[in-house]
Amino acid sequence: MTNESSRRPLRVQPVSRPDHLAFIASRPSASHTQIPAWGEVKPDWRAESLGWFDEEGRLVGAGLVLYRPVPKLKKYLAYLPEGPIVDWYDPELAERWLEPMLAHLKRQGAFSVKMGPPVVVRRWSADAVKAAIADPAARRLRDAEATSYEPRAFDVADRLRRAGWQQTEPGGEDGFAAGQPRYVFQVPFAGRSLDDIHRGLNQQWRRNIKKAEKAGVEVVRGGPEDLPAFYALYTETAARDRFIPRPLAYFQRMWTVLNAEHPDRMRLYLARHDGGVLAAATMLTVGEHVWYSYGASTAHKREVQPNNAMQWRMMTDAHELGAAVYDLRGITDTLEESNHLLGLLRFKVGTGGQAIEYLGEWDFPLNRLLHKALDLYMARR
Repeated sequence: MTNESSRRPLRVQPVSRPDHLAFIASRPSASHTQIPAWGEVKPDWRAESLGWFDEEGRLVGAGLVLYRPVPKLKKYLAYLPEGPIVDWYDPELAERWLEPMLAHLKRQGAFSVKMGPPVVVRRWSADAVKAAIADPAARRLRDAEATSYEPRAFDVADRLRRAGWQQTEPGGEDGFAAGQPRYVFQVPFAGRSLDDIHRGLNQQWRRNIKKAEKAGVEVVRGGPEDLPAFYALYTETAARDRFIPRPLAYFQRMWTVLNAEHPDRMRLYLARHDGGVLAAATMLTVGEHVWYSYGASTAHKREVQPNNAMQWRMMTDAHELGAAVYDLRGITDTLEESNHLLGLLRFKVGTGGQAIEYLGEWDFPLNRLLHKALDLYMARR
């Protein structure tokens, strides 16, 4: 690409599903919330695949946009979860990539745009997180010294602010936002053998995996017919961990549409013992990125450690698939002992991975009045 042509705004227009998928396949990874099938998982939203084209007509970026209609108005909230997939580090990010996108979304009737740049800001090693949990002065993960920083992320944030984008404060309880999580826990797999990954687990994890094996816990892959068994555990987990469960139909639709797009996009794992299912989880794969998506377990027979056994089986299978990263998804940012989500953070830290902070979600009000009204509505919910 010539220097002159590379400085011109890119052309943004809808692309076909095959073109969108082909672009994602050409990348090492993309969020599962940016694949075309994710739009079908969300029937309350209208989905559109967008493409960014350069002067030569090459597809150089892609994004899944979800449009949420506002009751009684022909206006939409446009949402690009963990996307779009563009060159976030382009010094002319706003002019070349985002302004053409905003113009297109405005033509579609969007009054506000929300996106989640897949840009890493900071990382904390498992040891750094453990030290932060033990430190009474550290109330939040963001207060603890990071193991590494991505200086370019701060440049991206500056460009967004200057262009009129507003950062959404981490909402929801304990840093779990209403959208996609800002803080996640990931185990890097790239260049590591399965033995390396096993050695990276803490002593408790290794002991629990052995204990589950000795107790006769069997971890198997399930099919769509096993989703009700997963769902029974999931509703029990929701009551215990104080969150509102999604309906069974959501998971059934997820299974159907994701695996129709790619035969191994979604897997279900079940940890069984003495004929009963003690734990279950869904796993999603896009390229070299594998996610532990939804997990569920019963409070019954915890001493046989079904969760550790199930996670280790999933990690083993992810490694076999050639994963570069095993993603345990959202973690709390709050480190106080009273926080009921701290146990989940400790569980994930035991994998020996790293806590990661992304740039978070950003809003652009195309119609300030409607955007403000939506903010007030969301605040009252």
